[in-house]
Amino acid sequence: MLKFSGDGVDIAYLDEGEGEPILLIHGFASNKTVNWAYPGWVDLLRKDGRRIIALDNRGHGDSSKFYDPADYGAPIMAEDARRLLDHLGLDQVDVMGYSMGARISAFLTLNHPQRVRRAIFGGLGYGMVNGVGDPEPLACGLEADSLADVPDRTGRAFRAFAEQTKSDRKALAACIRSSRQKITEEDVARIRRPVLVAVGTKDDIAGSPEDLAALIPGARVLDIPGRDHMVAVGDKVFKQGVLDFLAETD
Repeated sequence: MLKFSGDGVDIAYLDEGEGEPILLIHGFASNKTVNWAYPGWVDLLRKDGRRIIALDNRGHGDSSKFYDPADYGAPIMAEDARRLLDHLGLDQVDVMGYSMGARISAFLTLNHPQRVRRAIFGGLGYGMVNGVGDPEPLACGLEADSLADVPDRTGRAFRAFAEQTKSDRKALAACIRSSRQKITEEDVARIRRPVLVAVGTKDDIAGSPEDLAALIPGARVLDIPGRDHMVAVGDKVFKQGVLDFLAETD
């Protein structure tokens, strides 16, 4: 396992393959292995002739854990990603994020536009702008004594996922309670990179992919048929759509 330290944070990451680099940023309660290796993304992109870099976000996987919400938030986590690029000596990469990872990718693109060649926002549409709901039911679900004690449907889903990924649930609760710095429509409209917005047609968390893409000059939408937020990440339509997007914009 590879790790580097930056700004007092240990970040675990993988670095595989050769070719044009792509940085993968996972979603909430996931990690680099569950989000990208298990569903076949790492092998797929490596066979496509790309170098794959994927990190465990702070609070997740094998990276540093914090229990104060002030230590989280997408802009802060985007700086972890930027420091990883610095550590690897990469001036510019493609970036693909899923759900929370898409929000982190957006902040990386906005705050360091010269570092991002193309961006794929998976599992997050207009929710990037107007939010994805109250985080408290998710935090309470993570802190509950057992899954049976979680009344909220979405809270149950993320609690079950956190148990499946063997995550530090207290760190995740702090992460989900972090300050949610808004990305305004005007911010999103400043993105001047090729962008693909990919969302499952049964995803009731992400918000409209069309509404988000309409704000970004030249952005396109990929519908992932019949998939909800929790399972779209491994879908073959998503994978082929990403390969096509990367090939068309090479």
